[in-house]
Amino acid sequence: MNFSVLMSVYKAEKPDFLQQAIESIYHNQTLKPSQVVIVKDGPLPEQIEAVLARYQSELQEILTIFSLPKNVGLGAALNAGLAHCRYELIARMDTDDIAMPERFAKQVKFMQENLNVIACSGVIEEWDSGLTEQLGCRKLPLEHNDIIRFAKSRSPLNHPAAMFRKVAVVELGGYPPLRKAQDYALWSLLIVNGSQLANLPNVLLKMRTGDEMMGRRGLDYFKHEYQLLQFQKNIGFFSYSEYIKNVVTKGLLRVSPLFIKRAAYNFLR
Repeated sequence: MNFSVLMSVYKAEKPDFLQQAIESIYHNQTLKPSQVVIVKDGPLPEQIEAVLARYQSELQEILTIFSLPKNVGLGAALNAGLAHCRYELIARMDTDDIAMPERFAKQVKFMQENLNVIACSGVIEEWDSGLTEQLGCRKLPLEHNDIIRFAKSRSPLNHPAAMFRKVAVVELGGYPPLRKAQDYALWSLLIVNGSQLANLPNVLLKMRTGDEMMGRRGLDYFKHEYQLLQFQKNIGFFSYSEYIKNVVTKGLLRVSPLFIKRAAYNFLR
């Protein structure tokens, strides 16, 4: 079955990480994508452009590169890329992660066998930036009803390992216009509109993470998170009491010291 992979790259990303990510989604896959769409989210440095030019020459019509004149953020960049995806199934991929060799084979098979499922993801391993030490593992509920309950407090799908059906997402307007957590907003919108979500029990991806990620999730991050919570309340995903509970708990977590963030994250994970 044909499918597209959707990625977005911007100026601060590392060329060698981008190269490894592309290798992992094409050359190292047992089931190769029919199309890879990469959105250039604003002007890029020469080193990143060189990586893209190399793979454009190598993959030719399989690789679609679309340029945005200025940086618009991940959600808007992905929405621009959706229009260039030729196939109904779309797999998400970040430009600093590594897809496991069987990722697409497992997800495409699952989506073929479960036509009622609109979006799915799977387990992701968390690693340090050099991929030398595994730091953790993100597992999520597998069944739709469990996913809905889980989604009331945390994102129910792992976005870097997600696969979804294009028509259903486009009909809802694509990723909601938020600067952060656009994926959580999209999953919430799909749930409110009756879409079925699922997760695979398989490890699909290695994600680079670490304390530096948690360190960035302070008060400024909560401002974006608050916009997400308001969006979820406005679309009817949260009741008022659920909204207040999330505002209080997440606000307190974002202003807490790093060691508390780390302990809470490890507990929830």
